[in-house]
Amino acid sequence: MSNTPNSPKKILLSGVFGPFGVDDEFGRKENIMELFHNQVTREQGEASFRSHHRSFGLYFLAENLDGDITVLDFPSRKAFEAELRKGYDIVGLSFIAPNFKKAQAMAAAVRRLSPSSQIVLGGHGTAIEGIEKLIDHDHIIRGEGIRPFRRLLGQNADAPIVHPILPSTEQSYVFGLPIPGDSGNLLVPGVGCVNGCAFCCTTHFFGKQSVNFFSSGKELFETACRIADARGSEEFFVMDENFLKDRTRAMEFLGEMERTGRYFDELHIFSSAEAILAFGLDNMVRLGVSFVWVGVESSSPTGNYEKNAGIDATQLVNDLRDRGILVLASGILCQEHHTPANIQRDIDFMVGLNADFVQFMLLSPMPTTTLFKRHQELGLLREDLPFEEWHGQKELCYRHPAFPGDAPAVTLKGAFRKDFEVNSSSAYRVIETTWRGYQRLLNLPVRDSLLNFRLLKIGSRLRRWSPMLAVVASHAVNDLERTRALELRAKIDAALGGSLKSRAIGLAARAIAAAWVLRLRVLGDGLQPKQIRTHYPATVRRVQAAVLTMPCHRKPAAQCPQAAVAMVTGESC
Repeated sequence: MSNTPNSPKKILLSGVFGPFGVDDEFGRKENIMELFHNQVTREQGEASFRSHHRSFGLYFLAENLDGDITVLDFPSRKAFEAELRKGYDIVGLSFIAPNFKKAQAMAAAVRRLSPSSQIVLGGHGTAIEGIEKLIDHDHIIRGEGIRPFRRLLGQNADAPIVHPILPSTEQSYVFGLPIPGDSGNLLVPGVGCVNGCAFCCTTHFFGKQSVNFFSSGKELFETACRIADARGSEEFFVMDENFLKDRTRAMEFLGEMERTGRYFDELHIFSSAEAILAFGLDNMVRLGVSFVWVGVESSSPTGNYEKNAGIDATQLVNDLRDRGILVLASGILCQEHHTPANIQRDIDFMVGLNADFVQFMLLSPMPTTTLFKRHQELGLLREDLPFEEWHGQKELCYRHPAFPGDAPAVTLKGAFRKDFEVNSSSAYRVIETTWRGYQRLLNLPVRDSLLNFRLLKIGSRLRRWSPMLAVVASHAVNDLERTRALELRAKIDAALGGSLKSRAIGLAARAIAAAWVLRLRVLGDGLQPKQIRTHYPATVRRVQAAVLTMPCHRKPAAQCPQAAVAMVTGESC
């Protein structure tokens, strides 16, 4: 702990402890620590996309608070308690509602093992009603945490926000093979969303506002340059609930790319359908968007929201895939108007979109949302249901007369399975979309330097992914997928030339995939994230902050080898 009033505070910032995705006193097996395998490709077996994502908010805090800070991500309970014994002035705990019991146990451990530490609670779990009396603490921080935490420490709340340099994913696999390409970088333009959809935790947690970390597209571009140079990757996962909603910022970001000739390889984004159409699909191609997550929600106005009014979702998905942009379309099941008779209409609609990925979630009235308040007023909330079950993948957390017992879980499983069997694996669809985008760019009558760059990159992506088709064919869910995979492989080979190297890679990939299937059968499909401990010494952190707020060197590192050195030394490039 800090010994004098003026010495830096010693701060521990921790996510909840593992193991994750198991049935025990703290959690449930359905609440696994994998976004895609949890709620997107979960019924695709060995073809499911597997990856872990860090607790990004903890690293943002660590970069932006003055102090001697340790971040503990995915710890075991034993490791967390061992860390507490080192003595901290402040312990910050971040959690979501399904991990309520873990946060409760961790706070109790702080009081027992480090009684002089102050406990700060944060994350979406702090939206739980009555949390003040349910978990021992000294402070609660809700919403965007950087500025409130700075105020808590007596620091300048309005100081510039420093973006951490982080990979977007950890341990990314499909068929047991590393997902082709870079892991990519994390880029967070801001938090929140102005759309205000009744079910959405994010929009309500941030007061139905967008809280921007960067004032302009130019500033965001300069931040992306620094991150790309530091990590040696030109791919980004843009963690923003509705990135294209701020069209001016996104267009300025694109404008900086065009002005400087610094074209990032790929952007993975979230955006609503109306924001996509307002920005323009061809502008998305120019921007380098290769993946977009779109909330489609429902086939009917009864179950949908203003953001989708008048949108032809089927046409939009098709047009995006024609441009080589992977689409994750999300839909909500067991809404109030659903019955066993009409819910299949929504499932068939989502499957009929033929998106690359489909997320099905149960309607879940989470704390702070308009939906929660409405269900609370109607007496529909299941107050008997422990928070461990509030993850949207098994139980309904409100009473629905048409879907009692295990009916929601059975419906959900059937929806995922149908999408898999009708549209084939997402791995196949990813390659098909990449092929479609490559063909379209290749056949454009006119291409400028930026579109030539996009053609080069999507062609490279196609070459990296195409050997996977041999694996898809070997592990096809049915004859339809096997035929599709073989036919697509023949088309790609005819266009790009089927090399011996590519076929050798395909054979090796099949062997690795076979070993992966065996591993799943013997050990089960649970994958635990690796514990990550990151220390931010106070003096080093201040130096890093000074470096990261310097003007950006806009030349790509490959064109300007001195850029990385200049970024640290402050010398002109």
